Amino acid sequence: MSSSAAVDVSHDAVSKEDRVFRKVAFRIMPLMIVAYVISYIDRTNVGFAALTMNRDLGLTELTFGWGAGILFFSYCAFEVPSNIALHRFGARRWIARIMITWGLIAAATAFVTGPYGFYALRFLLGLAEAGFTPGVMYFFVAWFPARYRTRALSVFQMSVPLASLISGPLSSAILQMDGIWQLAGWQWLFIIEGLPAVVLGFVVLRYVTDKPHEATWLSAEEREIVVKAVQAEQRERPVHHLWSALADPRVLILAGIQFGFTIGSYAVGIWLPLILKSHGLSIGAIGLVAAITYLFGCIATLLWSWMVDRSGRRTSNLTIACMVGALGLIISVIFQSLELGLVGLSVALVGITSARGIFWSIPPRFLTGLGAAGGLAFINSIGTLGGFFGPITMGWLKETTGSFQAGLGAMAGFLILSAVLTQVLRMSMRQE
Repeated sequence: MSSSAAVDVSHDAVSKEDRVFRKVAFRIMPLMIVAYVISYIDRTNVGFAALTMNRDLGLTELTFGWGAGILFFSYCAFEVPSNIALHRFGARRWIARIMITWGLIAAATAFVTGPYGFYALRFLLGLAEAGFTPGVMYFFVAWFPARYRTRALSVFQMSVPLASLISGPLSSAILQMDGIWQLAGWQWLFIIEGLPAVVLGFVVLRYVTDKPHEATWLSAEEREIVVKAVQAEQRERPVHHLWSALADPRVLILAGIQFGFTIGSYAVGIWLPLILKSHGLSIGAIGLVAAITYLFGCIATLLWSWMVDRSGRRTSNLTIACMVGALGLIISVIFQSLELGLVGLSVALVGITSARGIFWSIPPRFLTGLGAAGGLAFINSIGTLGGFFGPITMGWLKETTGSFQAGLGAMAGFLILSAVLTQVLRMSMRQE
């Protein structure tokens, strides 16, 4: 065979593989993105509910921070057991179970009558949702080799700013339903934004396939292409077993990195409506302005993931993204006017949301099998503790100092810590 003919064959094979993985992506990605959008809205819509709920339930800034954050405590505590169950029972069944139970609990939050009921339902919501994010990541590892996974994960992680983009106007509109059927606007908020997860859970049971070789919606040739591409992937110092994964220093460093940017993500995400309210904005304006800040995050996540795919420099770009997030928060601390503060928060969200997409492309480079299920869950459980400490820290500092500036400055410090740990990881993995 001539060299030109060999090149043509190789090009045809690559083109065929691209077509197959586009088909896989169009089957899997929309459903997972919608699920994650609903998940993130149900975690963070409490920030919009707080605009009227705090008065009705008698919540102070600190007690609201505890209620907002306690979800992440139970989420983290049950993350690893949940993902071990996912490995045993299959991603399809377990992710569906997670979605159905969290949707019911999220909707039930509408009927709490005081601080302790609010704490209890938020705790149960975290318990129900534990394992969802790393479960989806584990699912992606089974379906996408590294050369497609970074882009898939980044598109998936775009669900976070997309959820916030949708949540602002939607939540503001639902809050206007105050008094319908003798329910407060914040009660309608939890009901309307919680129940779709239940419906989607049954959709997952119907349409999701656990492994490529089980996919009847692919031809035999297409299944073979996917299976071979995933199995042929070379991983650096692969870790297959649970306890080996949990003891791996790279896993511990990754958990610390995620903790740093997650504490900033949820602190800003949950408190942003109240920060905007402090500038005298109406509920409708708060939803619109919050959506605009997250629009920049959506665009940046896509563009940055494309650059990372082309360069392959994951850890370097993760460091830069964390520093951009910190810079944005510092700007919002220094400039306290509404306009310049929003510029700073928009820059911060560009860095934070981009970091999230880049971050999750790194662990599958060395985690496989049960090691991937447990390792991804452990990273997410420790990292997501940032969602517990972020809202509480913001609430405590707001109550102590009387402003949001101290809390935003503290969040910037954690993002800088994530950037430093990423450089430690880079040296550990000897890459990029």
